[in-house]
Amino acid sequence: MIDFAFEEIRQVFNRIEADDAGRIGDEVRKRVDVVVIDVAVAVIDSLRVQSMPAQSGPPRSRALAVLRNFRANLLRRNSMAVVGTLLAEEHRHPELLAAFRHRLVEPRRAALRWALAEGMRSGELPDSADPDVLASMLIGSFYARYIATSDIPDDWAERTLRQVWPDAPKRTAVTGHTGNAGPAATAL
Repeated sequence: MIDFAFEEIRQVFNRIEADDAGRIGDEVRKRVDVVVIDVAVAVIDSLRVQSMPAQSGPPRSRALAVLRNFRANLLRRNSMAVVGTLLAEEHRHPELLAAFRHRLVEPRRAALRWALAEGMRSGELPDSADPDVLASMLIGSFYARYIATSDIPDDWAERTLRQVWPDAPKRTAVTGHTGNAGPAATAL
């Protein structure tokens, strides 16, 4: 898709360049590259169906909101195809993948890493957790699931987050404590 846009724009400007006997060739090429980058950025921005969630609430809820938002945006028509095209074009046009990373990937990862780090600070996640690794694992699971099945279940955000950040333990009616009540409490 992006390659097609590049080629179409280049053909038009090559005809102009040929008609002008090469007098404006370099300038035209520079303008073509700028136009193509602008078109690519517009395509990249179109992948965002929903804005990033507001940065408020408990850390786990914020992480979950980021992952739900990611699922909604990833399932937009042709999102995975655009990602594949950007990767395929990385060597010829690294600026396109750089724009994608800057406009979509980095803000999402930063929001998720922040929520994970807040979970560590609040004691909900272990101090030994690595927010960057956890963010990669969580986000990567969406890509892996889509590639394996062409689908991402509605509850995928909840299911994946629960693997690294369990729901808050429920209070038991017998002891009033959180977590495992133990055999003594269950015998009552």
